[in-house]
Amino acid sequence: MARTPLLRGGVAVAIAAALVLAAPLALDQYAISILIRSFLFGAIAVTVDILWGYCGVLSFGQATYFGIGAYAFGLAVTQIGLSPGVALGALAAGCAVSALVAWLIAWLGFGPRVTPLYISVITLVEAVIFVQLIYSGGDFTGSSSGLSGFDTFDVSMEGWFRIAGLFLLAAVVLGAILVRSDAGRLLVAIRENEQRCRYCGIATARVKGVLLAGAAVIAALAGYAYAGYTDVIAPDLGNFQFGTELVIWVALGGRGTLYGPAAAAVLIDYASAYLGGTLPFIWQLIVGLVFIVVIVLMPQGIGPAVASLARRRPRAVAPPALATVADAEVGGDAAKPAIAVAGLSRHYGSLRVLDGIDFTARAGELVSLVGPNGAGKTTLIRCLSDGAERSGGSVAIEGTPIGRAAPEACVRLGLGRKFQAPNVFETLTVADALRIARARQERLSPWRRAQSIALPAAARLVLQATGLEDALATEVRHLSHGAKQALELAMVLAMQPRVLLLDEPTAGLTKGERTLIGGILTDLVRRHGLCILLVEHDLEFVREISSRIIVLHQGRILLDGSVAEVTGSELVRSIYTGTPEPAAA
Repeated sequence: MARTPLLRGGVAVAIAAALVLAAPLALDQYAISILIRSFLFGAIAVTVDILWGYCGVLSFGQATYFGIGAYAFGLAVTQIGLSPGVALGALAAGCAVSALVAWLIAWLGFGPRVTPLYISVITLVEAVIFVQLIYSGGDFTGSSSGLSGFDTFDVSMEGWFRIAGLFLLAAVVLGAILVRSDAGRLLVAIRENEQRCRYCGIATARVKGVLLAGAAVIAALAGYAYAGYTDVIAPDLGNFQFGTELVIWVALGGRGTLYGPAAAAVLIDYASAYLGGTLPFIWQLIVGLVFIVVIVLMPQGIGPAVASLARRRPRAVAPPALATVADAEVGGDAAKPAIAVAGLSRHYGSLRVLDGIDFTARAGELVSLVGPNGAGKTTLIRCLSDGAERSGGSVAIEGTPIGRAAPEACVRLGLGRKFQAPNVFETLTVADALRIARARQERLSPWRRAQSIALPAAARLVLQATGLEDALATEVRHLSHGAKQALELAMVLAMQPRVLLLDEPTAGLTKGERTLIGGILTDLVRRHGLCILLVEHDLEFVREISSRIIVLHQGRILLDGSVAEVTGSELVRSIYTGTPEPAAA
Protein backbone atom coordinates (compact mmCIF):
# COMPACT_ATOMS: atom_id res chain seq x y z
CA MET A 1 0.00 0.00 0.00
CA ALA A 2 2.83 2.41 0.80
CA ARG A 3 4.11 2.05 -2.76
CA THR A 4 0.74 2.79 -4.38
CA PRO A 5 1.23 6.60 -4.74
CA LEU A 6 4.74 6.02 -6.11
CA LEU A 7 3.40 3.49 -8.59
CA ARG A 8 0.62 5.83 -9.69
CA GLY A 9 3.13 8.64 -10.11
CA GLY A 10 5.41 6.44 -12.18
CA VAL A 11 2.54 5.42 -14.46
CA ALA A 12 1.51 9.05 -14.91
CA VAL A 13 5.06 10.06 -15.83
CA ALA A 14 5.33 7.19 -18.30
CA ILE A 15 2.05 8.19 -19.97
CA ALA A 16 3.13 11.83 -20.17
CA ALA A 17 6.48 10.85 -21.68
CA ALA A 18 4.74 8.63 -24.24
CA LEU A 19 2.42 11.50 -25.23
CA VAL A 20 5.38 13.84 -25.69
CA LEU A 21 7.16 11.31 -27.89
CA ALA A 22 4.08 10.56 -29.98
CA ALA A 23 2.51 14.03 -30.24
CA PRO A 24 4.58 15.23 -33.25
CA LEU A 25 2.90 12.53 -35.32
CA ALA A 26 -0.49 14.22 -34.83
CA LEU A 27 0.40 17.92 -34.75
CA ASP A 28 1.06 20.33 -37.60
CA GLN A 29 4.40 22.09 -37.96
CA TYR A 30 3.18 25.43 -36.64
CA ALA A 31 1.76 23.87 -33.46
CA ILE A 32 4.97 21.92 -32.92
CA SER A 33 7.03 25.09 -33.37
CA ILE A 34 5.00 27.04 -30.81
CA LEU A 35 4.83 24.22 -28.27
CA ILE A 36 8.62 23.88 -28.22
CA ARG A 37 8.84 27.41 -26.87
CA SER A 38 5.83 26.89 -24.59
CA PHE A 39 7.38 23.78 -23.03
CA LEU A 40 10.58 25.67 -22.26
CA PHE A 41 8.57 28.52 -20.71
CA GLY A 42 6.64 25.95 -18.67
CA ALA A 43 9.87 24.61 -17.21
CA ILE A 44 10.85 28.10 -16.04
CA ALA A 45 7.38 28.57 -14.55
CA VAL A 46 7.97 25.45 -12.46
CA THR A 47 11.11 27.03 -10.97
CA VAL A 48 9.19 30.24 -10.21
CA ASP A 49 6.56 28.13 -8.43
CA ILE A 50 9.16 26.33 -6.31
CA LEU A 51 10.71 29.66 -5.33
CA TRP A 52 7.46 31.54 -4.72
CA GLY A 53 4.80 28.94 -4.05
CA TYR A 54 6.86 26.72 -1.76
CA CYS A 55 9.66 28.90 -0.34
CA GLY A 56 7.94 32.30 -0.45
CA VAL A 57 10.63 33.95 -2.61
CA LEU A 58 8.90 36.12 -5.22
CA SER A 59 11.53 36.48 -7.93
CA PHE A 60 11.15 38.25 -11.27
CA GLY A 61 14.68 37.25 -12.26
CA GLN A 62 14.10 33.83 -13.83
CA ALA A 63 13.67 35.54 -17.19
CA THR A 64 17.16 37.04 -16.80
CA TYR A 65 18.73 33.61 -16.34
CA PHE A 66 16.79 32.37 -19.36
CA GLY A 67 18.34 35.24 -21.32
CA ILE A 68 21.84 34.49 -19.98
CA GLY A 69 21.56 30.88 -21.15
CA ALA A 70 20.33 31.96 -24.58
CA TYR A 71 23.05 34.57 -25.06
CA ALA A 72 25.74 32.17 -23.84
CA PHE A 73 24.99 29.92 -26.81
CA GLY A 74 24.38 32.73 -29.30
CA LEU A 75 27.56 34.64 -28.44
CA ALA A 76 29.74 31.54 -28.38
CA VAL A 77 28.57 30.36 -31.79
CA THR A 78 28.66 33.85 -33.32
CA GLN A 79 32.15 34.67 -32.06
CA ILE A 80 33.83 31.26 -32.27
CA GLY A 81 31.70 28.94 -34.38
CA LEU A 82 29.73 25.82 -33.66
CA SER A 83 31.55 22.70 -32.52
CA PRO A 84 30.90 20.14 -29.78
CA GLY A 85 33.50 21.78 -27.55
CA VAL A 86 32.08 25.27 -28.06
CA ALA A 87 28.54 24.02 -27.46
CA LEU A 88 29.52 22.32 -24.19
CA GLY A 89 31.57 25.33 -23.13
CA ALA A 90 28.66 27.68 -23.82
CA LEU A 91 26.35 25.41 -21.83
CA ALA A 92 28.72 25.36 -18.87
CA ALA A 93 29.30 29.12 -19.09
CA GLY A 94 25.58 29.92 -19.23
CA CYS A 95 24.84 27.75 -16.21
CA ALA A 96 27.85 29.00 -14.24
CA VAL A 97 27.19 32.69 -14.92
CA SER A 98 23.51 32.28 -14.05
CA ALA A 99 24.36 30.51 -10.78
CA LEU A 100 26.94 33.17 -9.84
CA VAL A 101 24.55 36.03 -10.62
CA ALA A 102 21.80 34.30 -8.65
CA TRP A 103 24.15 33.83 -5.70
CA LEU A 104 25.05 37.52 -5.83
CA ILE A 105 21.36 38.43 -5.90
CA ALA A 106 20.79 36.11 -2.94
CA TRP A 107 23.62 37.75 -1.02
CA LEU A 108 22.04 41.15 -1.59
CA GLY A 109 18.40 40.12 -1.18
CA PHE A 110 18.52 37.68 1.73
CA GLY A 111 20.74 39.65 4.08
CA PRO A 112 19.95 40.37 7.74
CA ARG A 113 17.12 42.81 8.53
CA VAL A 114 15.88 42.62 4.93
CA THR A 115 12.17 42.30 4.18
CA PRO A 116 10.86 39.70 1.67
CA LEU A 117 9.90 42.53 -0.70
CA TYR A 118 13.57 43.37 -1.19
CA ILE A 119 14.35 40.28 -3.29
CA SER A 120 11.46 41.13 -5.62
CA VAL A 121 12.79 44.65 -6.15
CA ILE A 122 16.34 43.45 -6.72
CA THR A 123 15.29 40.87 -9.31
CA LEU A 124 13.32 43.54 -11.17
CA VAL A 125 16.44 45.71 -11.22
CA GLU A 126 18.47 42.67 -12.28
CA ALA A 127 16.31 42.31 -15.40
CA VAL A 128 16.76 46.01 -16.26
CA ILE A 129 20.54 45.73 -15.89
CA PHE A 130 20.63 42.65 -18.12
CA VAL A 131 18.78 44.42 -20.92
CA GLN A 132 20.99 47.51 -20.64
CA LEU A 133 24.12 45.38 -20.84
CA ILE A 134 22.82 43.78 -24.02
CA TYR A 135 21.95 47.20 -25.47
CA SER A 136 25.40 48.54 -24.66
CA GLY A 137 27.18 45.54 -26.21
CA GLY A 138 26.98 46.95 -29.74
CA ASP A 139 27.81 44.50 -32.51
CA PHE A 140 29.09 41.96 -29.97
CA THR A 141 25.63 41.36 -28.46
CA GLY A 142 23.58 42.70 -31.36
CA SER A 143 22.31 45.56 -29.19
CA SER A 144 18.52 46.02 -29.42
CA SER A 145 18.31 43.85 -32.55
CA GLY A 146 19.80 40.81 -30.85
CA LEU A 147 21.53 37.98 -32.68
CA SER A 148 20.08 35.83 -35.45
CA GLY A 149 21.02 33.46 -38.20
CA PHE A 150 23.89 31.80 -36.32
CA ASP A 151 24.72 28.13 -36.74
CA THR A 152 22.86 25.74 -34.51
CA PHE A 153 22.35 22.04 -33.88
CA ASP A 154 21.22 19.74 -36.68
CA VAL A 155 18.05 18.61 -34.92
CA SER A 156 14.63 18.31 -36.53
CA MET A 157 11.66 20.27 -35.27
CA GLU A 158 10.11 17.02 -34.02
CA GLY A 159 13.33 16.27 -32.18
CA TRP A 160 13.28 19.68 -30.50
CA PHE A 161 9.65 19.10 -29.55
CA ARG A 162 10.57 15.89 -27.76
CA ILE A 163 13.60 17.47 -26.09
CA ALA A 164 11.59 20.45 -24.82
CA GLY A 165 8.63 18.31 -23.75
CA LEU A 166 10.81 15.86 -21.82
CA PHE A 167 12.70 18.80 -20.29
CA LEU A 168 9.41 20.20 -18.96
CA LEU A 169 8.39 16.76 -17.70
CA ALA A 170 11.75 16.35 -15.96
CA ALA A 171 11.40 19.78 -14.32
CA VAL A 172 7.96 18.85 -12.96
CA VAL A 173 9.06 15.40 -11.76
CA LEU A 174 12.26 16.61 -10.10
CA GLY A 175 10.35 19.51 -8.58
CA ALA A 176 7.73 17.13 -7.21
CA ILE A 177 10.42 14.91 -5.69
CA LEU A 178 12.02 17.93 -4.03
CA VAL A 179 8.88 19.50 -2.58
CA ARG A 180 7.63 16.17 -1.21
CA SER A 181 10.95 15.42 0.51
CA ASP A 182 12.10 16.48 3.96
CA ALA A 183 14.08 19.31 2.37
CA GLY A 184 10.89 20.39 0.62
CA ARG A 185 9.16 20.60 4.00
CA LEU A 186 11.99 22.93 5.04
CA LEU A 187 11.16 25.23 2.10
CA VAL A 188 7.57 25.43 3.31
CA ALA A 189 8.78 26.02 6.87
CA ILE A 190 10.89 28.97 5.67
CA ARG A 191 7.88 30.38 3.84
CA GLU A 192 5.66 29.98 6.90
CA ASN A 193 8.02 31.07 9.67
CA GLU A 194 11.58 31.93 8.72
CA GLN A 195 12.32 33.25 12.21
CA ARG A 196 11.59 29.88 13.82
CA CYS A 197 13.80 28.16 11.23
CA ARG A 198 16.68 30.45 12.13
CA TYR A 199 16.18 29.67 15.81
CA CYS A 200 16.41 25.99 14.85
CA GLY A 201 19.96 26.74 13.70
CA ILE A 202 19.13 26.76 9.98
CA ALA A 203 20.92 29.32 7.80
CA THR A 204 17.81 30.24 5.83
CA ALA A 205 19.60 32.80 3.65
CA ARG A 206 21.97 30.06 2.48
CA VAL A 207 19.10 27.66 1.78
CA LYS A 208 17.28 30.28 -0.28
CA GLY A 209 20.51 31.18 -2.06
CA VAL A 210 21.13 27.56 -3.08
CA LEU A 211 17.53 27.25 -4.24
CA LEU A 212 17.74 30.46 -6.27
CA ALA A 213 21.00 29.34 -7.89
CA GLY A 214 19.54 25.93 -8.76
CA ALA A 215 16.45 27.54 -10.28
CA ALA A 216 18.72 29.90 -12.25
CA VAL A 217 20.60 26.95 -13.75
CA ILE A 218 17.35 25.33 -14.93
CA ALA A 219 16.22 28.62 -16.49
CA ALA A 220 19.62 28.96 -18.21
CA LEU A 221 19.28 25.44 -19.64
CA ALA A 222 15.88 26.40 -21.04
CA GLY A 223 17.37 29.55 -22.58
CA TYR A 224 20.23 27.58 -24.08
CA ALA A 225 17.77 25.16 -25.69
CA TYR A 226 15.64 28.06 -26.95
CA ALA A 227 18.63 29.68 -28.66
CA GLY A 228 19.70 26.35 -30.12
CA TYR A 229 16.26 25.80 -31.58
CA THR A 230 15.33 29.26 -32.89
CA ASP A 231 18.79 30.70 -33.80
CA VAL A 232 17.23 34.06 -32.87
CA ILE A 233 17.76 35.81 -29.53
CA ALA A 234 16.85 39.31 -28.39
CA PRO A 235 17.10 41.36 -25.17
CA ASP A 236 13.41 40.93 -24.39
CA LEU A 237 14.11 37.27 -23.51
CA GLY A 238 15.47 38.47 -20.19
CA ASN A 239 13.49 41.64 -19.48
CA PHE A 240 11.23 42.29 -16.52
CA GLN A 241 8.10 42.03 -18.70
CA PHE A 242 8.82 38.36 -19.37
CA GLY A 243 9.71 37.89 -15.70
CA THR A 244 6.36 39.40 -14.74
CA GLU A 245 4.53 37.15 -17.20
CA LEU A 246 6.10 34.11 -15.55
CA VAL A 247 4.82 35.27 -12.16
CA ILE A 248 1.33 35.84 -13.61
CA TRP A 249 1.30 32.36 -15.15
CA VAL A 250 2.23 30.84 -11.80
CA ALA A 251 -0.49 32.83 -10.03
CA LEU A 252 -3.08 31.74 -12.60
CA GLY A 253 -2.03 28.10 -12.57
CA GLY A 254 -1.88 27.88 -8.80
CA ARG A 255 1.07 28.49 -6.50
CA GLY A 256 2.44 25.45 -4.76
CA THR A 257 1.11 22.92 -7.29
CA LEU A 258 3.89 22.62 -9.92
CA TYR A 259 1.54 21.18 -12.54
CA GLY A 260 -0.72 24.26 -12.47
CA PRO A 261 1.98 26.81 -13.38
CA ALA A 262 3.44 24.45 -16.00
CA ALA A 263 0.04 23.98 -17.64
CA ALA A 264 -0.80 27.70 -17.44
CA ALA A 265 2.50 28.69 -19.04
CA VAL A 266 2.07 26.23 -21.91
CA LEU A 267 -1.60 27.01 -22.57
CA ILE A 268 -1.31 30.81 -22.33
CA ASP A 269 1.83 31.00 -24.47
CA TYR A 270 0.32 28.62 -27.05
CA ALA A 271 -2.94 30.58 -27.19
CA SER A 272 -1.02 33.85 -27.40
CA ALA A 273 0.74 32.66 -30.53
CA TYR A 274 -2.59 32.03 -32.24
CA LEU A 275 -4.55 34.99 -30.95
CA GLY A 276 -1.76 37.53 -30.42
CA GLY A 277 -1.42 38.17 -34.14
CA THR A 278 -5.12 38.67 -34.92
CA LEU A 279 -6.16 40.22 -31.59
CA PRO A 280 -2.92 41.68 -30.18
CA PHE A 281 -4.43 44.21 -27.80
CA ILE A 282 -7.67 42.41 -27.02
CA TRP A 283 -5.77 39.22 -26.18
CA GLN A 284 -3.61 41.01 -23.64
CA LEU A 285 -6.76 42.55 -22.19
CA ILE A 286 -8.37 39.12 -21.92
CA VAL A 287 -5.34 37.70 -20.08
CA GLY A 288 -5.39 40.68 -17.72
CA LEU A 289 -9.09 40.31 -16.99
CA VAL A 290 -8.71 36.56 -16.38
CA PHE A 291 -5.85 37.27 -14.00
CA ILE A 292 -7.97 39.76 -12.03
CA VAL A 293 -10.95 37.40 -11.87
CA VAL A 294 -8.80 34.47 -10.72
CA ILE A 295 -7.03 36.51 -8.05
CA VAL A 296 -10.36 37.77 -6.69
CA LEU A 297 -12.40 34.55 -6.88
CA MET A 298 -9.65 31.90 -6.65
CA PRO A 299 -6.65 33.41 -4.83
CA GLN A 300 -4.82 30.07 -4.91
CA GLY A 301 -5.12 29.85 -8.70
CA ILE A 302 -7.07 27.71 -11.14
CA GLY A 303 -5.13 24.50 -10.53
CA PRO A 304 -6.15 23.94 -6.89
CA ALA A 305 -9.76 24.91 -7.68
CA VAL A 306 -10.00 22.35 -10.50
CA ALA A 307 -8.25 19.68 -8.42
CA SER A 308 -10.68 20.19 -5.53
CA LEU A 309 -13.60 19.27 -7.81
CA ALA A 310 -12.15 15.84 -8.49
CA ARG A 311 -10.57 15.27 -5.10
CA ARG A 312 -11.73 12.25 -3.23
CA ARG A 313 -11.48 11.65 0.49
CA PRO A 314 -7.92 12.41 1.59
CA ARG A 315 -5.71 9.38 1.94
CA ALA A 316 -4.64 8.72 5.51
CA VAL A 317 -0.90 9.17 5.94
CA ALA A 318 0.86 7.01 8.49
CA PRO A 319 2.87 9.14 10.94
CA PRO A 320 6.61 8.49 11.19
CA ALA A 321 7.95 6.34 14.00
CA LEU A 322 9.66 8.00 16.93
CA ALA A 323 13.06 6.87 18.13
CA THR A 324 14.97 8.03 21.19
CA VAL A 325 18.53 9.32 21.13
CA ALA A 326 20.66 9.82 24.19
CA ASP A 327 20.43 13.27 25.74
CA ALA A 328 23.71 15.09 25.33
CA GLU A 329 25.70 15.36 28.51
CA VAL A 330 26.26 19.09 28.74
CA GLY A 331 27.89 19.50 32.12
CA GLY A 332 31.28 21.04 31.56
CA ASP A 333 33.87 22.97 33.52
CA ALA A 334 32.06 24.20 36.62
CA ALA A 335 34.33 27.25 36.71
CA LYS A 336 33.19 28.41 33.27
CA PRO A 337 29.81 30.19 33.09
CA ALA A 338 27.36 28.67 30.63
CA ILE A 339 26.28 32.22 29.81
CA ALA A 340 27.89 35.48 30.91
CA VAL A 341 26.32 38.90 30.44
CA ALA A 342 28.26 42.13 31.05
CA GLY A 343 27.02 45.70 30.70
CA LEU A 344 24.18 44.70 28.38
CA SER A 345 21.97 47.53 27.21
CA ARG A 346 19.18 47.99 24.72
CA HIS A 347 17.77 51.36 23.80
CA TYR A 348 15.57 52.81 21.09
CA GLY A 349 16.74 56.35 20.66
CA SER A 350 16.46 57.98 24.08
CA LEU A 351 14.29 55.15 25.46
CA ARG A 352 16.42 52.72 27.48
CA VAL A 353 14.66 49.37 27.77
CA LEU A 354 17.67 47.62 29.33
CA ASP A 355 20.64 49.24 30.99
CA GLY A 356 23.70 47.81 32.73
CA ILE A 357 22.60 44.17 32.89
CA ASP A 358 25.29 41.98 34.50
CA PHE A 359 24.92 38.35 35.54
CA THR A 360 26.24 34.86 34.91
CA ALA A 361 24.55 31.48 34.92
CA ARG A 362 26.31 28.14 35.09
CA ALA A 363 25.66 24.65 33.89
CA GLY A 364 23.28 22.95 36.29
CA GLU A 365 21.39 26.16 37.17
CA LEU A 366 17.78 27.10 36.47
CA VAL A 367 17.63 30.87 36.75
CA SER A 368 14.20 32.49 36.63
CA LEU A 369 13.80 36.03 35.31
CA VAL A 370 10.81 37.72 36.91
CA GLY A 371 9.44 41.22 37.09
CA PRO A 372 6.38 43.30 36.27
CA ASN A 373 5.16 43.84 32.73
CA GLY A 374 7.50 46.18 30.86
CA ALA A 375 10.51 45.26 32.96
CA GLY A 376 12.45 44.14 29.87
CA LYS A 377 12.38 40.36 30.33
CA THR A 378 11.52 39.40 26.76
CA THR A 379 13.84 42.09 25.40
CA LEU A 380 16.64 40.54 27.45
CA ILE A 381 15.89 37.12 25.96
CA ARG A 382 16.10 38.64 22.47
CA CYS A 383 19.45 40.24 23.26
CA LEU A 384 20.84 36.95 24.53
CA SER A 385 19.78 34.99 21.45
CA ASP A 386 20.55 37.48 18.66
CA GLY A 387 23.81 39.41 18.63
CA ALA A 388 22.34 42.23 16.55
CA GLU A 389 19.70 43.07 19.18
CA ARG A 390 22.05 44.58 21.76
CA SER A 391 22.88 48.26 21.84
CA GLY A 392 25.87 47.66 24.09
CA GLY A 393 27.60 45.21 26.39
CA SER A 394 28.59 41.61 25.74
CA VAL A 395 27.17 38.08 25.88
CA ALA A 396 29.28 34.93 25.95
CA ILE A 397 28.09 31.33 25.71
CA GLU A 398 30.46 28.89 27.43
CA GLY A 399 33.22 31.45 27.11
CA THR A 400 32.60 32.27 23.43
CA PRO A 401 31.36 35.83 22.78
CA ILE A 402 28.41 35.91 20.41
CA GLY A 403 29.37 39.35 19.12
CA ARG A 404 26.86 40.36 16.44
CA ALA A 405 26.11 36.76 15.48
CA ALA A 406 22.77 35.92 13.89
CA PRO A 407 20.32 33.65 15.74
CA GLU A 408 21.34 30.56 13.76
CA ALA A 409 24.97 31.12 14.75
CA CYS A 410 23.98 31.48 18.42
CA VAL A 411 22.08 28.19 18.14
CA ARG A 412 25.21 26.51 16.83
CA LEU A 413 27.01 27.70 19.97
CA GLY A 414 24.51 25.70 22.03
CA LEU A 415 21.64 28.12 22.58
CA GLY A 416 17.97 27.25 22.32
CA ARG A 417 15.06 29.66 22.58
CA LYS A 418 11.32 29.28 23.13
CA PHE A 419 9.24 32.36 22.38
CA GLN A 420 6.56 33.97 24.51
CA ALA A 421 3.79 33.16 22.03
CA PRO A 422 3.88 29.80 20.25
CA ASN A 423 6.31 30.18 17.37
CA VAL A 424 5.69 27.15 15.17
CA PHE A 425 4.86 26.15 11.57
CA GLU A 426 1.11 26.38 11.11
CA THR A 427 0.77 24.40 7.85
CA LEU A 428 3.22 21.62 8.70
CA THR A 429 2.38 18.50 10.66
CA VAL A 430 3.66 17.95 14.17
CA ALA A 431 6.10 15.36 12.82
CA ASP A 432 7.41 17.74 10.14
CA ALA A 433 7.91 20.49 12.73
CA LEU A 434 9.95 18.15 14.92
CA ARG A 435 11.99 17.00 11.94
CA ILE A 436 12.81 20.61 11.06
CA ALA A 437 13.97 21.14 14.65
CA ARG A 438 16.35 18.18 14.23
CA ALA A 439 17.73 19.45 10.90
CA ARG A 440 21.15 20.28 12.37
CA GLN A 441 21.55 16.82 13.85
CA GLU A 442 19.98 14.87 10.97
CA ARG A 443 20.42 16.24 7.45
CA LEU A 444 17.17 16.67 5.53
CA SER A 445 17.05 14.60 2.35
CA PRO A 446 16.11 16.44 -0.90
CA TRP A 447 14.57 13.32 -2.46
CA ARG A 448 12.75 11.32 0.24
CA ARG A 449 10.83 11.50 3.49
CA ALA A 450 12.36 9.85 6.54
CA GLN A 451 10.27 7.12 8.13
CA SER A 452 11.33 7.93 11.68
CA ILE A 453 12.38 10.86 13.86
CA ALA A 454 15.06 10.47 16.53
CA LEU A 455 14.29 12.68 19.53
CA PRO A 456 15.96 13.14 22.92
CA ALA A 457 14.11 11.60 25.85
CA ALA A 458 13.13 15.04 27.20
CA ALA A 459 11.42 16.02 23.95
CA ARG A 460 9.57 12.70 23.81
CA LEU A 461 8.42 13.12 27.38
CA VAL A 462 6.84 16.48 26.51
CA LEU A 463 5.05 14.87 23.56
CA GLN A 464 3.77 12.03 25.73
CA ALA A 465 2.63 14.30 28.55
CA THR A 466 0.62 16.59 26.28
CA GLY A 467 -0.78 13.97 23.88
CA LEU A 468 1.21 15.22 20.91
CA GLU A 469 2.79 11.80 20.40
CA ASP A 470 -0.62 10.64 19.14
CA ALA A 471 -1.00 13.69 16.88
CA LEU A 472 2.16 13.49 14.75
CA ALA A 473 0.17 13.56 11.49
CA THR A 474 -1.95 16.53 12.61
CA GLU A 475 -1.31 19.94 11.06
CA VAL A 476 -0.08 22.39 13.66
CA ARG A 477 -2.82 24.91 12.87
CA HIS A 478 -5.39 22.47 14.23
CA LEU A 479 -3.71 22.27 17.66
CA SER A 480 -4.89 24.17 20.71
CA HIS A 481 -2.85 27.06 22.10
CA GLY A 482 -1.49 24.91 24.91
CA ALA A 483 -0.55 22.12 22.49
CA LYS A 484 1.35 24.61 20.33
CA GLN A 485 3.23 25.78 23.43
CA ALA A 486 4.16 22.20 24.22
CA LEU A 487 5.18 21.52 20.60
CA GLU A 488 7.52 24.50 20.54
CA LEU A 489 9.10 23.37 23.81
CA ALA A 490 9.54 19.87 22.37
CA MET A 491 11.12 21.37 19.25
CA VAL A 492 13.61 23.36 21.32
CA LEU A 493 14.48 20.32 23.42
CA ALA A 494 14.88 18.28 20.23
CA MET A 495 17.80 20.56 19.31
CA GLN A 496 19.66 19.40 22.47
CA PRO A 497 20.83 22.89 23.53
CA ARG A 498 23.25 23.51 26.38
CA VAL A 499 21.79 26.90 27.29
CA LEU A 500 18.00 27.08 27.16
CA LEU A 501 16.03 30.34 27.04
CA LEU A 502 12.35 29.84 27.84
CA ASP A 503 9.83 32.68 27.65
CA GLU A 504 6.72 31.52 29.56
CA PRO A 505 6.90 27.90 28.33
CA THR A 506 3.86 26.69 30.32
CA ALA A 507 1.37 29.38 29.29
CA GLY A 508 -1.85 27.70 28.20
CA LEU A 509 -1.02 24.32 29.75
CA THR A 510 -3.07 22.60 32.42
CA LYS A 511 -1.83 22.39 36.00
CA GLY A 512 -0.84 18.76 35.54
CA GLU A 513 1.04 19.56 32.33
CA ARG A 514 2.80 22.47 34.02
CA THR A 515 3.90 20.24 36.86
CA LEU A 516 5.26 17.66 34.44
CA ILE A 517 7.06 20.30 32.33
CA GLY A 518 8.59 21.66 35.52
CA GLY A 519 9.80 18.17 36.37
CA ILE A 520 11.37 17.83 32.92
CA LEU A 521 13.18 21.14 33.28
CA THR A 522 14.57 20.35 36.72
CA ASP A 523 15.64 16.92 35.46
CA LEU A 524 17.51 18.54 32.56
CA VAL A 525 19.31 20.78 35.03
CA ARG A 526 20.16 18.19 37.66
CA ARG A 527 20.94 15.13 35.56
CA HIS A 528 22.36 16.67 32.41
CA GLY A 529 23.84 19.94 33.64
CA LEU A 530 21.74 22.13 31.37
CA CYS A 531 21.64 25.87 32.02
CA ILE A 532 18.11 27.29 31.81
CA LEU A 533 16.99 30.91 31.86
CA LEU A 534 13.24 31.03 32.43
CA VAL A 535 10.88 33.98 32.09
CA GLU A 536 7.76 33.26 34.11
CA HIS A 537 4.96 35.14 35.89
CA ASP A 538 3.79 32.29 38.11
CA LEU A 539 5.81 32.78 41.28
CA GLU A 540 4.63 29.49 42.71
CA PHE A 541 5.96 27.64 39.67
CA VAL A 542 9.19 29.66 39.85
CA ARG A 543 9.61 28.87 43.55
CA GLU A 544 9.32 25.13 42.96
CA ILE A 545 11.85 24.71 40.16
CA SER A 546 14.38 27.59 40.32
CA SER A 547 17.97 27.49 41.51
CA ARG A 548 17.94 31.27 41.86
CA ILE A 549 15.87 34.25 40.75
CA ILE A 550 16.76 37.52 39.01
CA VAL A 551 14.25 40.34 39.38
CA LEU A 552 14.11 42.96 36.62
CA HIS A 553 12.50 46.35 37.11
CA GLN A 554 12.56 49.27 34.66
CA GLY A 555 15.30 47.68 32.61
CA ARG A 556 17.69 47.01 35.48
CA ILE A 557 18.42 44.11 37.79
CA LEU A 558 16.67 44.85 41.05
CA LEU A 559 17.74 41.70 42.88
CA ASP A 560 19.74 38.56 42.07
CA GLY A 561 19.55 35.97 44.81
CA SER A 562 18.34 32.64 46.06
CA VAL A 563 14.70 31.62 45.89
CA ALA A 564 14.23 32.31 49.60
CA GLU A 565 15.85 35.74 49.41
CA VAL A 566 13.76 36.90 46.48
CA THR A 567 10.40 35.46 47.46
CA GLY A 568 10.82 36.82 50.99
CA SER A 569 11.86 40.31 49.92
CA GLU A 570 9.45 43.12 50.80
CA LEU A 571 10.99 45.23 48.03
CA VAL A 572 10.25 42.56 45.43
CA ARG A 573 6.69 42.22 46.68
CA SER A 574 6.14 45.95 46.42
CA ILE A 575 7.58 46.15 42.90
CA TYR A 576 6.56 42.83 41.38
CA THR A 577 3.23 42.04 43.04
CA GLY A 578 2.08 45.60 43.55
CA THR A 579 1.82 45.27 47.35
CA PRO A 580 2.83 48.54 49.03
CA GLU A 581 5.96 48.46 51.15
CA PRO A 582 5.27 48.70 54.86
CA ALA A 583 5.84 52.18 56.26
CA ALA A 584 9.13 52.70 58.09
CA ALA A 585 8.89 52.65 61.88
